[in-house]
Amino acid sequence: MQLRSSVSNILSAILVITGQAAPPQSFAAEQSWRIPAWLNPHIGEGKGQIAQVVLQRARALYLSKVHAGTVKNPCYFAMDATRPNGLEGRFYIICEAKQSFSAVAAGHGGGRHLKDIGDFTNGKRCAKNFGNAMDSKLTTGGGYVTAETKTSFKGYYRISPKKDEVLLRSFVQFDGEDGTANARQREIGGHAAVLLREVCLLKHPGSPYADREGYVPFGKLEDYADGRSSGCASWPQPVAQKIVAMVKDDPTTLYIYPEAADIEAVARAVKAGQPLSTAGLYWNASCLNDIHSPKFWTQETLGPLLAQYAKNHPPGPPQPTPRCKRQ
Repeated sequence: MQLRSSVSNILSAILVITGQAAPPQSFAAEQSWRIPAWLNPHIGEGKGQIAQVVLQRARALYLSKVHAGTVKNPCYFAMDATRPNGLEGRFYIICEAKQSFSAVAAGHGGGRHLKDIGDFTNGKRCAKNFGNAMDSKLTTGGGYVTAETKTSFKGYYRISPKKDEVLLRSFVQFDGEDGTANARQREIGGHAAVLLREVCLLKHPGSPYADREGYVPFGKLEDYADGRSSGCASWPQPVAQKIVAMVKDDPTTLYIYPEAADIEAVARAVKAGQPLSTAGLYWNASCLNDIHSPKFWTQETLGPLLAQYAKNHPPGPPQPTPRCKRQ
């Protein structure tokens, strides 16, 4: 059974999962599409649970890639970007062979506020704006497959009065299709929600990362696991380490909810004053109360505006990183 990440095709897979339609395959193969009973307690909209539609679509995407031979990893991922960000979790790691389910924190795309173009920013707690436009810094819902992992040296930071630590951050590239097809061009992937602020160059000739003059970047470590990202999935550091180890040389799927059609349908229902349950739609109630109505920004609509903004506001000449006062 072939499956794309578009809403219509994933919904057809959901019909298979729920038994409303049967694929032309053996009974044993059909049974593999049914949600295992052990997952039922994890389905819901409470703390640490996953909404049914999110699990169904994530599972349909994963099984389609397994059946196609694209993925062999025993685990798969899902993310519900309509839920509040926080430690209760909206990123899900599901390993059915081990009957393992966990919900962890994950940041969402922060968006941008650009003069003469518009404000499509998101708060730390809830996401209102989504999109797949280049340079929009927005999250795009749909299907992804994890690809290569690249680990980069970011610099040093102080952990005690006499000791500095190296910050190495791994980035897991995502590949998408249909609405998420430009994930690689947008450099969309997953990484630990940490970075260095107030960076200067510190004299450290003994470091294997030192430049030709013996300097390395040095800054203050910032953990933004409770905040926003540039459109990527950002995880707490221990979670990121676990995920990177899980997908190294063993790709798997990630399904992010909501897709463009979900967002547009919810926006129409809100405008019409129609309860989402009546319309057969899903959005986390707490976040919907905060944002009132979501919006999807397409590449076709927002892309040209962002390109024009970049043309009208070229970056200034690069500024050299200052030397640290403490050498």
